[in-house]
Amino acid sequence: MKKLIAIVCLASLFALVGGGRAALSPEQMRQLPHAATEKIDFVRDIQPLFEASCAKCHGRGKDKGGFRLDTRETFLKGGDSGPVVFANRSAESRLIELVSGLNPDSVMPAKGTKLTPKQVGLLRAWIDQGMPWEADVSFGRPPPLNLRPRRPELPAAHMDRTNPIDRLLVPYFETHKTPPVADVIGDRIFARRAFLDVIGLLPPAMELEAFVVDKRPDKRDRLVARLLADRRGFAGHWITFWNDLLRNDYKGAGATDGLRSQVSGFVYPALVNNLPYDRFVAELVNPTRRDSAGFVNGIRWRGDLSASQKPPMQAAQNVAQVFLGANLKCASCHDSFVNDWSLADAYGMAAIYADETRLELFQCDRPTGQKVAAKFLFPELGDIPSDAPGNDRVRRLSEIITSPKNGRLTRTIVNRLWAQLFGRGLVEPLDDMDQPAWNQDLLDWLAEDLAAHKYDLNRTLQLILTSQAYQMPSVNLTEGRRAPYVFRGPAIRRMTAEQFRDAIGTLTGLWHEEPEAQCDFTVGLPPNERARLTPKSWKWIWNDAGAARSADYGTIYFYKSFRLQKIPDEALVVASADSGFKLYVNGVRALTGGEWQKVSSTNINSHLQVGENTFTVEAVNLSEQSSDSTARNTMPAARKPAGFVLYARLRRGADVMDVATDSSWKCSTNRAKVVNAEGANPKGLLPAAELGGADMPPWAIGGEMTATLSKVMMRGKARAGVVSADPLALAMSRPLREQVVSTRPSVATTLQALELSNGATLNELVERGAANLLGVKSASSAELVTQLYAQALGRRPTARESEICTELLGPMPDRERVQDILWSLVLLPEFQLIY
Repeated sequence: MKKLIAIVCLASLFALVGGGRAALSPEQMRQLPHAATEKIDFVRDIQPLFEASCAKCHGRGKDKGGFRLDTRETFLKGGDSGPVVFANRSAESRLIELVSGLNPDSVMPAKGTKLTPKQVGLLRAWIDQGMPWEADVSFGRPPPLNLRPRRPELPAAHMDRTNPIDRLLVPYFETHKTPPVADVIGDRIFARRAFLDVIGLLPPAMELEAFVVDKRPDKRDRLVARLLADRRGFAGHWITFWNDLLRNDYKGAGATDGLRSQVSGFVYPALVNNLPYDRFVAELVNPTRRDSAGFVNGIRWRGDLSASQKPPMQAAQNVAQVFLGANLKCASCHDSFVNDWSLADAYGMAAIYADETRLELFQCDRPTGQKVAAKFLFPELGDIPSDAPGNDRVRRLSEIITSPKNGRLTRTIVNRLWAQLFGRGLVEPLDDMDQPAWNQDLLDWLAEDLAAHKYDLNRTLQLILTSQAYQMPSVNLTEGRRAPYVFRGPAIRRMTAEQFRDAIGTLTGLWHEEPEAQCDFTVGLPPNERARLTPKSWKWIWNDAGAARSADYGTIYFYKSFRLQKIPDEALVVASADSGFKLYVNGVRALTGGEWQKVSSTNINSHLQVGENTFTVEAVNLSEQSSDSTARNTMPAARKPAGFVLYARLRRGADVMDVATDSSWKCSTNRAKVVNAEGANPKGLLPAAELGGADMPPWAIGGEMTATLSKVMMRGKARAGVVSADPLALAMSRPLREQVVSTRPSVATTLQALELSNGATLNELVERGAANLLGVKSASSAELVTQLYAQALGRRPTARESEICTELLGPMPDRERVQDILWSLVLLPEFQLIY
């Protein structure tokens, strides 16, 4: 690619050397194709030539070698070295020399098909005839599509089609002679489709049967409303959609070594609480909290990977692609060949996030010496104060992007939601919103309705899910899609990797052990239940009441004694210290922590005993220069903030036996006194000083500690969207999320076929799932078959299916036989596809 770009750039320079006069020899000039003899029509004869051969490098606002083809005026002006044409003198014009191909060292176009002698003759005749050019013809950058707000009028309701989407589709179907299908899908297919699309799970068999027998005419609307009201189920599914777009993952490049940070702690509660979309975007574009900053901070690769992957450029690429449907990846190295974005456009956006006020342009990692100031991609929507401090530039960017004047924001997200539910967007590709929609009125109306209703994505989803368009029978959109596309119904879609894994969890009761997303999973619970799951009091402590401001370097030892009448079912400890700590439970080291920003946790069940128990802690306040986590009071006499905080969640049924740091803890600078301490009030130890709650400055990590604790309630039932990808998920096209992914491949691959038929991950799930089913099911073979079919496929088995499966299981099902039934179900297209 770099070689190709170099050739193009070199050819552009050749094109402009020597001004407008041709450098052909007299002999070569005699070999030029003759000028055409007919009257030239610019629109018919010349405009197509310029569009096909010249505009990519010299039009759309680009000016290779200073030469721009945008208008007649810029064309006549020429490039850096002067004019390229002389009116009425085509043989002497540099343009004719370049396109004729007679000088092999300078031929244009440098890329693509060369002009034929007939086409050169047309150009010569046009120049000789004075170069007439219609005033309304321009090869400049066209006005951006889907940018300005526009709210079309809704057509009148048509018979039973009252949903705005269906009303807008009536004239569309009439125009394309594709009358809307009279019958919508059946209740079972609809419920399965809606469950998987809204909360990502298969419908429970009993709920599905109750829905099917429900006779209320509005039962589908009721089901959609109920599913959308399941905010924690919704967030557990849609976090996958946002993780793909926001490059958010739990391990991989930068995730485990501090070179990038999760945004889960912001995204998950935002989904649960249906945070208005403009506020959601504003926080991600201009982060004001630690748990939302990872998106624009990007991945800080070790060393300089390339100029196009430095954090400010990553921020420009990601913000533009995700929220504006503008792909700057090509333009981050050079003027794009696939769209109209230029290198200067990409660097102007990147400069908003840069430390310096102007950025030097690097073309394919080569410095150009040119610098650009901060600039929004669509300057007509507002200016960025290029010389303002970085925080002010980013804040202004956030204001412009979320302004009601920016119709691109709402159209981009509406298009993504439509694609998520229908398998294809209103605009394709999803990341090129400069393309027209197949139904512009529908896109515009949904976008403006979203803005008019305070950016409530829940409302937009409800409109789509309750439309008859969504309830139409699915169609097969193969790789050889018809062009132009005509909407005939939702596409048949494959389950995502996460949906597939969660479907197996629903079928077998086997889920992931613990979530890895750093977020508070108690969000969205009823207040009384959330209060029961979260701690009421935990304090930062030290031996000095002023330690939150500054404390001596060195080590403090803490002691806490407590009695247990019974061993807890739950025994999770979370703790943090500035700068580090070691926790001993009944004399055995159970947990170690380093940086205070990273909350440490562990299960301590195996360390506890009935009767007297003790926590002893070695907490150290290190200087910034020291890395010795076992430092003692021999360190230099200097000061910095210090503190230790711990919460032990100890529960058995309804019994609460929690332990938290507070003034009841004892402390000393003498290790021996703490190690040898006994009882609740040992001699020689002083009460710890309470500094303040877990959210106190300078640490403010209460949210992280609550999030870590909240994982307890998810233990053994964590969904696939909040854990790292395993080999099965990766084979089923879950991305590594080192770059923005707006759509996953829809075609099955050989790797997927091998993993689904012979992969160790799925095989282990099926083996464990069979054992789990045998452990909780006491049904007969026939009943077990019926239950599995109802849960997996949403229907009863046919008589033949029941006969075969019951015979396979035999009168006394064993694990191997149940495995065979599970394999046969999860490999069915009926299980894996969303119809």
